[in-house]
Parts: sequence; structure tokens; C-alpha cells
Amino acid sequence: MVSTALVLGITAVTVAAVTAVGLLATRGRVHSVEDFISARDSAGPGTVTATVVASMMGAWILFSPAEAGAAFGGLPAILGYAVGSAIPLLLFIPVGLRIRSVLPSGHSLTEFAYARFGAAMYVFVLVVSVFYMFVFLAAEMTGVAGALSLIAGVPQWQTALLIGGFVLVYTVYGGLVASIVTDTIQTLVVLPLLAVGFGGALVALGGSGELHAAATAADATLLDPSFRPGIEFGIYVAFAILGANMLNQGVWQRVYAADGEASLRRGLGVAAVVVVPMVLLAGLFGVAAAALGLTGPDTASIAFFLVLDAAFPTWVTLAIVVLVVLLVMSSADTMLNAITSVVTADLARLVDADQRTLWLGGRGLTVAVAAGAILIGAQGYSVLQLFLTADLLAAAVFVPFIAGLYTERLSGTGAITASVAGIAVGVVHFPLLRAALATVPGLDGVLPEPSFLVAFVGATAVSAGITLLSTALSDADVDLDAIDGRVRTLDDPVADGGTKATTGGDEKSEGGR
Repeated sequence: MVSTALVLGITAVTVAAVTAVGLLATRGRVHSVEDFISARDSAGPGTVTATVVASMMGAWILFSPAEAGAAFGGLPAILGYAVGSAIPLLLFIPVGLRIRSVLPSGHSLTEFAYARFGAAMYVFVLVVSVFYMFVFLAAEMTGVAGALSLIAGVPQWQTALLIGGFVLVYTVYGGLVASIVTDTIQTLVVLPLLAVGFGGALVALGGSGELHAAATAADATLLDPSFRPGIEFGIYVAFAILGANMLNQGVWQRVYAADGEASLRRGLGVAAVVVVPMVLLAGLFGVAAAALGLTGPDTASIAFFLVLDAAFPTWVTLAIVVLVVLLVMSSADTMLNAITSVVTADLARLVDADQRTLWLGGRGLTVAVAAGAILIGAQGYSVLQLFLTADLLAAAVFVPFIAGLYTERLSGTGAITASVAGIAVGVVHFPLLRAALATVPGLDGVLPEPSFLVAFVGATAVSAGITLLSTALSDADVDLDAIDGRVRTLDDPVADGGTKATTGGDEKSEGGR
């Protein structure tokens, strides 16, 4: 086992270096709350690609795809994960352009929910979105804490506190501007490290031929593209990732950060291409771990690191530590910024506060959310299970939410009805939640059989079906052109602490109500 002190030292140097870059790069660039939470029209196509890849491809790619390959269906499960990771990025090209058209002055998805559907749907979207982002952040902390505990016996609370604390420093200081700058650097370092790591593993383990033979001998289904459980996993994880990213405020922020439609199209398109091999490479570590007999019922989530421990010398292990830390930081700062932007934009609508109050309010909640994520991250839960629980809610809500961008006839009541129905179908089939429901007297005998596939596909399909029905039957006539006028702008200077933000229309209007 690698020295605990050495790994902690390398982790500290890495997080300190990224933090220094974030602080220096944003000095003098954040002049208002608007800059802090949106960095509007500041990112070219290369920067959009880098920040989207880094923010979406956190440390989870070293855990969840590998766990899928080792325990959820081998090669077809990994392929589904890879394709599923690219689909939302491709879909966000037309959706992102629509967002910029309908709500050009916007900052958050909850702003759109309130202006388009009214207060009830706004609360619904707020809870689901923030819950997903919080779980994402907690899962990242869980993953890195477990990885360093395996590699070097580092206490999980120390890892979570060290990384979470440093990310907070530059996030609270520089907001989205700091996140975008550090994302670009992290992507340039992470991609080569991941490629070298996989190539090194192949060489150390005897080459692709040896691994193929070992996998076939251990379990022929690991490499069987027609293996049904793997195909089912690939299908439902695609629905899970799609729903989650449609309600990911971090992606909405980057839609506004792009400096034009061309940058948005090219940046998201290239990012969609890049993430596929990243997820595939990471997932194949899980297949390798299962083929070599390294995983068990409780160790599939750390399959990547089991292979690492078995195949690599110490110096390579230390390089992977840097990779893990960078991945966590890139996605953690995205989630913290995303939550901050939602809260700040909502405060601006709810209260007539000056810029400094909005700034401090957003930063204060960022610290509170980070503290909660660090606490959960020290507990060692399954990263994949954490993600799937949050993804289920998003899968049921994203269709009516996104439909509101395109149709004037969907009412807030129709959107909520579709979302609630989708969640109900998902929960009763979702294995991780159905088990809790089954403990209620009288329910166990009437609940359907648990199935991740039915839970995710059913939640999305039912939600979509009711959305279509509600749109067809509704007499709502929302003026989509008027939504942007209900958004409060946040571009007044923050330095004097007393400047009031201007308003862009009637803040009390409920849009379509």
C-alpha cells in the first residue's frame, strides 16, 4: 500500500495548485453577481468543450462505469453508459439554442420554471434539481474518499474535507468564471492521464489478448454484446443520465456562458464525441477487474482501483491519485456553482436585496451544501446507487419541463401531474426505494416486481404520455415571448454594496397563470 502521508501530500499539492489557478485567473474578472453566476457570453467553442467535459465527467467515471462493467452486465452495460453520456450533450444543442432564444437574460432553470409554469412547478423543479446536484456532489466526495482509502488507507473524512474545502475557496471567490478556467486546465490533464492509465493497465496485465482470454474463462457474458441484463442496464442508465442532465443547472450555466450559437453547437458536439471513449475506457477497467477475480459483492464500485492496485507500480498509482482529485474538483466546483446560481437567482426574484446581500446569500448556502456533501462523502455509500436514486426523479420531470420551452399549451398543472405520475411509477418499481415501501404493512403484496429498467423507462414514458395528453386537452395560452421580461438582471456593480439590481419586467407575474 502507498504511504498515507505521501498520498495526502500529493492531494494537498494538487488541490492547492488548482485553487491558486482559479483565484489568480478570476482576479479582477468578477465585477457583479451576473459575472459570478453566469459568465455570460465569455466562452468560445474550445472552452465550452473543455468545461462541459470536465464538469460532467467527474470522478464518477472511475467508479460508476467500472461498477457497471463488473457487476451490471459487462460490455453492453458499458456501451450503454457511454452512449447515454453523449445523448444529453447532443440534445442540449437544440435545447440550449431554444433556452437562449426564449430566456436570453436568464440564469437558472428554476427561473424558467417559475416564469413558464408558476410557483408550484417551480418548487417541484427546484427540489428535484437541487437534490440531484447535491447527490452528485456527495457521490463525488464518496468516490474520491473511498479511492484514497483503498490506495493508501487515508481516512475518508480527511479526503472529503481536504478536497471539499479547497474547492470551496476558489468557488466562493470566483464563481462560474473560476470553474470554467479550472475546467479547461483539468480537461487538458485528465484526458492524457486516463488514456495512459488504460494503456498502462493493458501492458501490465499482459495485453488485450490475455484480458480477453481471462474474461471469457471467468464469465463469458462479460464480453457478450447480446447479454440481456447488460443491454437492460444500458437502456435505463441512458434514460437516467438524460433526465439528470436536462435538470442539471451546471449545463444550463454553460449554455449561457457560450459566446454565441456557433460556440454552443461546436462545443457541445465535440464534448459528446469526447465523453464516449472516456466512459468506455473507464468501464473496461470493471470488466478487467471481474475477469481477474478482483471484485466481490461489496467491491464492484472500486473495480477501477482494484485493477490499479494489482497492475501498477507506485509512481503510476500516484499519477492516478492526481487524476482522481482533478476529476472530483472539476465536477464539485460545477455543482457548487450551479446550486449557488439557483439560490442567488431565486433570491433576486423573491426579495428586493442589494447585490452584496445576494452575493453573500448565495455563498453562504454554497458553504452549507458543501458541508453536507462532505459529511455524506465520508460514509462510503455506493456511488452508482447514489446517482441512480437522484436520476429517477429527474427522469420523471424533465419531459414536461423541457416541453414548456416549445409549447404554449402545457399548463403548470399539467406539467406537475405528468411529473408526479412519472415519479410514482418509478418509485414503486425502483429496487432501492421499493424495499422501503415494502416494509409498510399491506403494501408488500400489491407492489410490482422491482426493476430498474421499468422504473426509469416507465417514469419517463408515463410522464411524456401525460405531457402530450395535457398539452392536447389544455386551453392554456402562455406567451413564451414574454417570459424573458420577468427575469431580474443582476449586472449592477457589487462593490458599493448598496446598488439595487434592475428588474426586467413584473417580478410578481407567474407566467401563464
